[in-house]
Amino acid sequence: MRSLSTESLEVLVNDPGRLNELLDHAEAALRRKPQRLAGILVTRHEPGRYTLALNESVPFGETRELLLA
Repeated sequence: MRSLSTESLEVLVNDPGRLNELLDHAEAALRRKPQRLAGILVTRHEPGRYTLALNESVPFGETRELLLA
């Protein structure tokens, strides 16, 4: 996992068995941010590459998914 900014994280997964663990960890890290007006958008760019970002179009407390590939 690597950070893109304080409001987003990129998750790169080589081991499919760890996908949920790494996504859960990234989501928990974003939930600790002081932003209180945004939920989390998880975007799958391609198999094994995801970004998680605080997004004001997602209601606070919710997580939504977007598949690009």
